[in-house]
Amino acid sequence: MTSVDRQSSESTASGGHGSLGSSLKPRHITMISIAGVIGAGLFVGSANAIEKAGPAVLISYAMAGALVVLVMRMLGEMATANPDTGSFSVYADRALGRWAGFSVGWLYWWFWVLVIPVEATAAASILTDLIGGAQWIWALAVTVLLTVTNLISVGNYGEFEFWFALIKVVAIVLFIIVGVAAMLGWIPSSEVSGIHHLWQPDGFMPNGFGAVIAGMLITMFSFMGTEIVTIAAAESPNPEKGITKAVNSVIWRISLFYLGSIFVVVSLLPYNKLPDGSYQSVLEAIGIPHAALIMDIVILTAVASCLNSALYTASRMLFSLGTRHDAPWAVRRLTRNGVPWVSVLLSMVIGFLAVIGNYVLPDKIFAWLLATSGAIALFVYLTIAASQLKLGRTLRQEGHRPAVTMWLFPYLTGAVMVFIVAVLVLMVFDAGQRQAIIFSAISALIIVAAGVIVQKRSTDPHPVTPAQQ
Repeated sequence: MTSVDRQSSESTASGGHGSLGSSLKPRHITMISIAGVIGAGLFVGSANAIEKAGPAVLISYAMAGALVVLVMRMLGEMATANPDTGSFSVYADRALGRWAGFSVGWLYWWFWVLVIPVEATAAASILTDLIGGAQWIWALAVTVLLTVTNLISVGNYGEFEFWFALIKVVAIVLFIIVGVAAMLGWIPSSEVSGIHHLWQPDGFMPNGFGAVIAGMLITMFSFMGTEIVTIAAAESPNPEKGITKAVNSVIWRISLFYLGSIFVVVSLLPYNKLPDGSYQSVLEAIGIPHAALIMDIVILTAVASCLNSALYTASRMLFSLGTRHDAPWAVRRLTRNGVPWVSVLLSMVIGFLAVIGNYVLPDKIFAWLLATSGAIALFVYLTIAASQLKLGRTLRQEGHRPAVTMWLFPYLTGAVMVFIVAVLVLMVFDAGQRQAIIFSAISALIIVAAGVIVQKRSTDPHPVTPAQQ
């Protein structure tokens, strides 16, 4: 990476008129990094993985978590060397060519745009059950509210995300504390205790190691969002410090929030008798009053957090594509507070059209639409690894040592790439994942083809030009 690259990155991330804001505080960055790990899928999707793998789902989560830790390590090395709101899309552009930055940027934007209807619909469903009213009105209200907060300033996004994350963190920590107390027999009202369900009713790995792999394929995508901190940190006064702290803490965050809470679930309840809400079932078995209401509030918070981050992340990636001339010029327009308002509104409108589609289109059509982004997380991870393999060599040749460095480079980077390719191949042979990998591959091929055409037709090196209001 040259000094010109670094200056371009800094111009994109710096605050002031004509550039993105820098009002995210250290506490915002800390909580954004935590919030990226705790998604709604942890609360509502874990039962599916547990049903497949049994108590050995802990291995599934550990394997998926280890991949995320290594990917974050690679991304952290590139991001601390060159903080940029385009994050891995910019690094792919520099390492692999314009086609790669174009492709992964648009695929990532598409992923988060499709997260908006999923989370808005989930929030609307919970609010309808709690308060009443039409689901589409709640979906519109939640989306508009979070869009407005994103439009005011990046500090507003950070503040909302701080409190959303705090609620999720407190909920998970309290769940683990109450669960451990029940295991030790300290809660008289609890119907469950001990850890014997780790091997009952039919062993720790009842369905074999193949089921553990299948469980890993399910859990893999619940970690998507961890990388958001490298995008958000570019809008803070000290990006390097925020990214370093987030990358270095990702191991304990995954260990506590995922492995810790799932350990409580599979220890206290039999894996083959869990309904969709595994956390709620544990709380009810322990005898916690109003367990359903408590989990509804926690899940609503997690959903709102994910929707908030989806709007933010999609808009920043679109803005970054615009600064590199890989998206229409208009998406670079900024408010006086440094918010890319056209990118925010465009992402929201496309996302809400998909919300409407969720109600209007037949279920199968909307499922196909969602399937086009089903494996994008792995495509992004593979691109990050390939980019770091090249840029990491350049860094070391130039004698640069960023605050975060990849372990055992380049061997561990190569091993991660092989592992990701193996997971993609396994998805083809897994009936539950086959549609996602096929439709995602089709969408990726279309975007990559567009990226190659753009690269061939243009000699523009797309310098980063600060957007004008």
